[in-house]
Amino acid sequence: MSSKPINRTRLAGALLLAMLLPLAAQAQDAQAPATDDMAEEAMPDPTESMDDSAMGVGETAAAADPASQDAEMMPRASQSLLLDAVQTAAGYFVVGERGHILMSEDGQAWKQMPVPTRSTLTSISSSDGVLWAGGHDGVIVHSTDGGQSWTRRRLQVWTPDYADPLDGVPVMDMLMVDGMNGFAVGAYAMFLETTDGGVTWSPRGIINYDEPEPAAEAAPAAGSEAPAADDWTFDASDLQLEAESDPHLYAMARTDQGHLVIAGERGAFFRSTDGGQTWERDRLPYEGSMFGILAFGGQHLLVHGLRGNVLESRDLGRSWTAVDTGVNTSLMGGHALANGGAILVGANGVVLTRPDADSPFTETRFEMANGETPNLTGVLPAGDAGFIVVGDKGAGLFRPQ
Repeated sequence: MSSKPINRTRLAGALLLAMLLPLAAQAQDAQAPATDDMAEEAMPDPTESMDDSAMGVGETAAAADPASQDAEMMPRASQSLLLDAVQTAAGYFVVGERGHILMSEDGQAWKQMPVPTRSTLTSISSSDGVLWAGGHDGVIVHSTDGGQSWTRRRLQVWTPDYADPLDGVPVMDMLMVDGMNGFAVGAYAMFLETTDGGVTWSPRGIINYDEPEPAAEAAPAAGSEAPAADDWTFDASDLQLEAESDPHLYAMARTDQGHLVIAGERGAFFRSTDGGQTWERDRLPYEGSMFGILAFGGQHLLVHGLRGNVLESRDLGRSWTAVDTGVNTSLMGGHALANGGAILVGANGVVLTRPDADSPFTETRFEMANGETPNLTGVLPAGDAGFIVVGDKGAGLFRPQ
């Protein structure tokens, strides 16, 4: 972690993005059409918790925080904001606002599970039948009985007299390599790892701040002549965003060769070829944020994010090719399919599918029974039923035509 103080404005933005990813993403799409404008949503109180024996920093504040309270059982939880989904032998699980974790055997009927936090949960991961979920305030909860009961394992709420730069920092994504070893990434380049099955999580810096930040590919020249000194006209170079020294890390994936990759804010990209022991920082050719990363066979990767941008790599992210999606709405969720195929979902119900790596993406829309096209944040294959999709209107089933 960087030793510099955390900018609370950026943290507030990270929390909003973690909770309302599709809406916040559209807010960053400065040139998106009017149909992509951010919908007004009420922000639930950020909360989280962990098992009392594991409490450390901010123990007193954490105990008093709403994050330490059990999630309320709500009859319409399956229609609330949901952000991620995973499948285990026990069934399908989805997570979202107010500490909601729901389970379904068929992707249609959902049952809310008792969870010891009211924090928004942004990510869920599974290995060997064990489940982990993470979210706001760095909360991580853990289940070893197929999702029937959950234990808080980490809680680090923000307080006005905070001393630790990790206080209040949200978890954005989780990846468990096996039943004992895994990682969690989040805002401000937060990187956590566990070697004891998620009982404890240790922060570790993956950025060498003594090394210069990698440069992105040069942008096309805006013109042959430089503007006059008193010319207030902006060109492309004036509007170019600089890389953050401690970027928000949004998504993590593992290849079948055991390589690890992370995508994040403003073109941030990291790779590890030694199981996460060391990391190499790189830059994507697109300098906007990427919200998801898919790993196929070998060194084949695909990242997706703001304004419909998708990049593909065959060499573990050392070179990239832009993929034409035909859309300019942000893409927040995705899932890798066989033979390099993929399904991506995003704002306004957009669903992009391709059957294999050599085929173009085809656009369709997910519509609810009332005709609404929700902002989608995650997608998961559900066998013959099609795909489970989650977003700001809850969970649903998408059946490709």
